[in-house]
Amino acid sequence: MSYLQALYRTYEENLGEVGKPRRKEFRNGQTAEYMLLPTSHTTQTAHIEVLVDLEGNFYDAYVLEKESTVLPFSEESGARSGQNYVPHFLHDKLMFVAGDYKRFVEADEKKAAAYDAYITQLAGWCTSAYSHPYIEAIYNYVKKGTVIEDLVQKHILHTDENGRLLKKWTGEQNERPKIFGVIASEQEAAFVRFNVHIPGEVVIPVWRNQDIFTSFIEYYNTLLKEKDLCYVTGEEAPRIERHPNKLRNSGDKAKLISANDAAGFTYRGRFTTSLEAGNISYDASQKAHNALKWLIERQGKTIDGRVFLVWGTKNLDIPSISDDLFHQNVEWGEDFDLFKETENNDDLKEQLAKQHRALLAGLSRDIKFEENKDEKIYILTIDAATPGRLAVLYYREYDMQLYFDQLAAWHTEASWRQTRKKDNGLVHFYGAPSFYTIAHAAYGPRPSDKVVKGVMERLIPCVLDGRNIPIDIVRSAIVRASNPQFYSETWEWEQALTVACSLTRKTYEKEAFTVALDTNCKDRDYLFGRMLAVADVLERRALGKEENRATNALRYMSAFQTNPLRTWLTIQKNLQPYQMKLREKGIYYTSLIDQIASEIPVEQFNDEALSGKYLLGYYSQRQDLYTKKDKEGETTE
Repeated sequence: MSYLQALYRTYEENLGEVGKPRRKEFRNGQTAEYMLLPTSHTTQTAHIEVLVDLEGNFYDAYVLEKESTVLPFSEESGARSGQNYVPHFLHDKLMFVAGDYKRFVEADEKKAAAYDAYITQLAGWCTSAYSHPYIEAIYNYVKKGTVIEDLVQKHILHTDENGRLLKKWTGEQNERPKIFGVIASEQEAAFVRFNVHIPGEVVIPVWRNQDIFTSFIEYYNTLLKEKDLCYVTGEEAPRIERHPNKLRNSGDKAKLISANDAAGFTYRGRFTTSLEAGNISYDASQKAHNALKWLIERQGKTIDGRVFLVWGTKNLDIPSISDDLFHQNVEWGEDFDLFKETENNDDLKEQLAKQHRALLAGLSRDIKFEENKDEKIYILTIDAATPGRLAVLYYREYDMQLYFDQLAAWHTEASWRQTRKKDNGLVHFYGAPSFYTIAHAAYGPRPSDKVVKGVMERLIPCVLDGRNIPIDIVRSAIVRASNPQFYSETWEWEQALTVACSLTRKTYEKEAFTVALDTNCKDRDYLFGRMLAVADVLERRALGKEENRATNALRYMSAFQTNPLRTWLTIQKNLQPYQMKLREKGIYYTSLIDQIASEIPVEQFNDEALSGKYLLGYYSQRQDLYTKKDKEGETTE
């Protein structure tokens, strides 16, 4: 119940957002609307909008482009499925809102009775003390029973020669009516929403009208009778047995809370009713589920149906565990430049220290860290175990101080010089790679979403609990980084290489490897990597900018990792023409190779496979050579 309590508190802390539509911008420039829904309300994709005047007369109608619409609903209608034809209270499908449905569609008895249940239910609201003039106008219209007839006359819906609604369009495609382009099934399945037209006035749409929201909530609360102890709030309140769905998207049928094994397992033999297992009040269930849906739409990361969510009760915009520092969706201000590469890389530790101080103190201008250090941070991962059930795969609560400490520790221990493609160029910065980038580097370059979400789920405890990175992920990243030929673009391999270095550095964090070249490191694998880097730079300089082919060092990189001694003899033999071509300038590289090789003990100069530490030596030595000045003041790059 703890995650429900967190969601419930989140709703209570953000009551000012209830019923207010917001827009979310994506990186591709598109936007989407979302809302913290009022209780007793849900969303549905509407296909047709019908306008009526205050006297309940039909005014106009038009086809919608699958617009999400907020509508009042009941506990029963929210759980309807199959042939359980329970109507919503206002907006709904044609079979519910159209009294003339039987004239235009062949319907069985259950479908034919759907309108009667709808109109009776709506009449109860309109005749109560919580009615609203707009709702009464809509009720006065739909009780006339002419919805489909009016829509046919307006050429919104279309009939065949027998006066029945067309099941599909068989005419010319360029003449196809708009309704067939927005609804995947037959016309009779169209969802209708209503609005009121008042001449000369700007009317707040019914599905956004706060007064109508409030009137329905107050009315529906009068229908809730049975009370019990709520396990979320600890108070006596009206209970609920059917909980909302549509959490991840408007078409999601999976529920977070459900109990339907009364015939068979009968609650595993432990209870006689589902309420004995866990009782949640209607108000708590509505607020918790609406808060979850809002957070998912607002800031959730969804991959192949799996949702990764991080939030704070008051400060919602908590940085995600899965992102890298450079792409955090926060306000960095002046501190943002600290995350980009600087010309002076000598004092790397100080640079990283500044980054992590900025991470702790300046993640968002709206977060006052010292004032909110006692606030809780929540991490939640959910996915559908079956099409009808959601499972909580991971849930943790953290104090804000501890959360940021863990986040900073991860970005310190897994920091490396990262490479990213931006527009037509490359961007370099120091930090830990994102989970998404790690998945692509280890299982890419284009892994399936199923693989990506699995990697992300396994890496979360590595950040929050300080666990070791799963060794299979590390090994896979090393293997792919050792095979440049896997990649069609050089930047993709460079990114895979930096990710492998990050994971290796984190794996061997006790040895305190740094991006800066460590000439005092006597580790065998590190030294072998340095030798490979010198061979790579030597040949690349000899080839010049005109030749863009891979060097022998890169071509034999995979073999070098598994059989370093034997492969090195081949690489060194192939280096001779390039050493001759560089003449005096090649002497520096040759002597450097000899110097590095002399530091490897004779008994370790063998064909034992190299660990990922050889990539650290390779990367650091290559970077050092590409930035070092030669005696004439020219770079070796």
